[in-house]
Amino acid sequence: MPLSPLSPPAPRRHMHTRAVHCEGFLRDDGDWDIEGSIIDTKPFRYSEPVRGAREPGDRVHHMAIRLTVTNDMVVRAVEATYPATPYHTCPDSIPSFQGLIGARIDVTWRNRVREVLGGIRGCTHARELLFPMATVAFQTIHGWQEDDANTPPVPPAEAGAKPYFLDGCLAWASDGPVVARFYPKFHT
Repeated sequence: MPLSPLSPPAPRRHMHTRAVHCEGFLRDDGDWDIEGSIIDTKPFRYSEPVRGAREPGDRVHHMAIRLTVTNDMVVRAVEATYPATPYHTCPDSIPSFQGLIGARIDVTWRNRVREVLGGIRGCTHARELLFPMATVAFQTIHGWQEDDANTPPVPPAEAGAKPYFLDGCLAWASDGPVVARFYPKFHT
């Protein structure tokens, strides 16, 4: 089954697959676990300079990360592991992830990730995984909750302040119908 309802493609040959998977969990202690993995594979035989001959479906990369986050989106703990890497030095970047402890997942997140894991301090693939994980954190913590959870259908504004997500996308445009309905005070 195709991943999306795109139009039929031009004739082509499959060369690479990157699977990114992220999930959010409410922990029994009230914090949140956001877990992500990235797996790269090739559908053909090839050779790598260190690991040598590789078979179709062998993992080029496999990185997994768990962020433990508070209700206010502050990273309390980080765990990272690299089950498959093309070079033996790749896992040497894992300790750098501890520099994310205390960081807030907000508009500064991408910059903080680059500061902590940019360049030779980190792994390109694991660093990139942290960006969709941030989105999953927002959807997990501030997104729609279970019907019986007694929570509002949209994220609440803090103490009457303009909600952080307004004007972040077309649906939440200050002059649009969604804001007019849910946040009329901030509708323009």
